[in-house]
Amino acid sequence: MNAIVFAFRNLGRNLRRSLVTILSISLGFAAVALFAGYTLMVYKGLEDQAIYGEMIGHLTVEKASFAKEGRLSPDKSLFTAREIAALQAEIHRQVPDAFVASRLGISGMLSNGQVSTIFIAEGIDPADMKTLRGPRRFASGMLKEDAQNSATVSRGLAEILSLNEGSDASVLVSTIHGQANASDLVVSDVFVTGNAGTEDKFMYVPLSLARSLYDADERADRLTILSPSADSLEEQRVALLQALNGAGFQVKISTWQELSSFYRQVKSMFDMIFGFLLVIVITIVVMSITNAMSMSVVERTKEIGTLRAIGMRRSGIVRLFAAEAVLLVALGCAIGLLLTLAVRYGVHALDISYQPPNSTDRVPLLIGLDIGKSAIAASMLSLLGVLAAYVPAWRAARNPIIDSLAHT
Repeated sequence: MNAIVFAFRNLGRNLRRSLVTILSISLGFAAVALFAGYTLMVYKGLEDQAIYGEMIGHLTVEKASFAKEGRLSPDKSLFTAREIAALQAEIHRQVPDAFVASRLGISGMLSNGQVSTIFIAEGIDPADMKTLRGPRRFASGMLKEDAQNSATVSRGLAEILSLNEGSDASVLVSTIHGQANASDLVVSDVFVTGNAGTEDKFMYVPLSLARSLYDADERADRLTILSPSADSLEEQRVALLQALNGAGFQVKISTWQELSSFYRQVKSMFDMIFGFLLVIVITIVVMSITNAMSMSVVERTKEIGTLRAIGMRRSGIVRLFAAEAVLLVALGCAIGLLLTLAVRYGVHALDISYQPPNSTDRVPLLIGLDIGKSAIAASMLSLLGVLAAYVPAWRAARNPIIDSLAHT
């Protein structure tokens, strides 16, 4: 307690230098905390888009051979109706409250009667789609349960073929047996995928229509699982894979992070930027603290000699300057946190939006509070601040008392 009191008093000896040091720490901490909060909201947005927007779900089950043989031998790479029933039963045994939906991806040509273009589509039951969309179930692009020969079309694809809600179109695909198959359909809705890579070619169709077009009655290429506990997906994946393989199924189970390459790439990039920013901030802060402590040690050399002469140990001298460094960092981080909250409030009040890479729509600029990364930054600043104060303080404490008292 005495060390903290003395440290607080000593910081007031050269108030201007102490304030400049505290300001550099607060600005550095605020920069790190704001960027960490921004990336936190980006990660949450990408997670929500992947799990519910793209309906990847939490876990995806497919045959182990699907990735290599799905295109060459689709008939052998799809789950049969019996396999789907058995898989669902085993999944519910392992994860009782999980929701499981059958999916079937198709591709081919879409035509408005005059112009044709390629498309890729997801076949899914309209009721399952509503569940998989979760909080996004009221967004556009939802299939209607009473319109089996319908499709929801991405905005870019609709613009290419001049399609609107209620427009007639026709699709041509190749079945799993290699034969051509066609069907007429009605556009029930036009939606934005949010992904520039699929905006001009994607659509959703009812699972029954996809099965009919592919001549794959009651079959599916994968099962999508929504888990009630999203915090332990890797443990669930491992346990479920062991159970399914033990039951005789040769399957592959992927988490949504593994299937969303865009999420992985963005997270890897932002994590690297955060680390780079943290290194820069720590370097600036350590230099500021080192300069402040070095100047303080030089100015107080006689005081150090006096303290040593009346019996204070070298460790006590070091502890005194370390307490000053900790106090500097604590005050800087506290002010930095207040600055972070103020900037965060201002950004949200201004309602700023921007268009991120690979997106077709503008999104709001949101800044969260990443307590974990902020705590790590504060801890590293404190630790390195103490080390920055330790070196000059230890050198001064090792000087002979007579030399310290005679210092001018």
